[in-house]
Amino acid sequence: MKMKVKKELPARLGQNLHARQAAGWWRRGMAVPTLAFLLALSILAATGIGAVRIPCGEVAGAILSGLRLPAAGLMPRSIVSMAEGVPATHRTIILSVRLPRVMLAALVGMSLAVAGTTFQGLFRNPMADPYVIGVSSGAALGACIAILLSVDLNFLGIGAVPAFAFAGALIAVSIVYRLARRGNKVPVTTLLLSGIAVGSFLSAIVSLLVFFSGQQLHQVTFWLMGGFSARGWDYVKMCLPYMTLGSIVISVFTRDMNALVLGEESAQHLGVDVERVKVILLMTASLLTAAAVSVSGLVGFVGLIVPHICRIMVGPDHRTLLPAAALTGALFLVGSDALARVVVAPNELPVGIVTSLFGGPFFIYLLHRRGSF
Repeated sequence: MKMKVKKELPARLGQNLHARQAAGWWRRGMAVPTLAFLLALSILAATGIGAVRIPCGEVAGAILSGLRLPAAGLMPRSIVSMAEGVPATHRTIILSVRLPRVMLAALVGMSLAVAGTTFQGLFRNPMADPYVIGVSSGAALGACIAILLSVDLNFLGIGAVPAFAFAGALIAVSIVYRLARRGNKVPVTTLLLSGIAVGSFLSAIVSLLVFFSGQQLHQVTFWLMGGFSARGWDYVKMCLPYMTLGSIVISVFTRDMNALVLGEESAQHLGVDVERVKVILLMTASLLTAAAVSVSGLVGFVGLIVPHICRIMVGPDHRTLLPAAALTGALFLVGSDALARVVVAPNELPVGIVTSLFGGPFFIYLLHRRGSF
């Protein structure tokens, strides 16, 4: 019996080592390409969903024709004929109505997920999310002011509501940062407390404005619940530069974020300029959140849930975690928006309701699994 145990032990150790090597290979090489492929499929499927059902083949053909690739002679004849065979009405529906909405949902999902991953790494707190420092409350206040005052503004093709929401989010972050700053340092605990205090105060003002909103109650409430209804390419053009710049800046600091997870003192011993990195990450993640909230309204749980899922899939290394979170956030929000369009058709649910219905129970499951209660 003892000999049998001794023979089985090396075999089990070899199996465990092989499993760890396989998991590492998946994390290094396959997770991000697989998520990118699933995101591409979800964009095609979501673009075809609606009152008029459009096959994925026609969606792909319309997108290719919109990119002018068939005319450039860059594709085989069979694909060219598929692109040219899309009916004109379907091409208009895809390129002018549905695709910008789906792409905006993907961008917002990416931004909220990257911001959530950044905040959780920066605060070393898995409960942190993009709204923890008052960004959402500032955006909500700005949007409510624009709606209630009926501000007539057209900035780069964008109306007053997203412009005011973006400005409100940035102002809220600036106030929180000034309150939390102690000399040349920004203590994490003070930052969190300042964010909670400012966010609560701004939320109270928003509630007061909603109470006095009168005939505009429906418009205010719908924006606060989040959604992508009637969003066109102008909204994509507005938020794309901020989201691209923010994601690039954060990706530069992935090694520093890995060090910060070990603690500020350990990171400093490893050569990280802790205070500088904290300020850059804080402001950049807040910019990402502000850009997302300004075009979508308040969409909860994306930045809270997605980083948890991705840590399970790819591990805690931010060099892999950030791109995985970006793709997973986009995938989650594109799917949620598609579901919001069809679950009570011909009416449409605010996407914030859908994400909360999925995110709330899933977060409870994660807490239970971690033994938090």
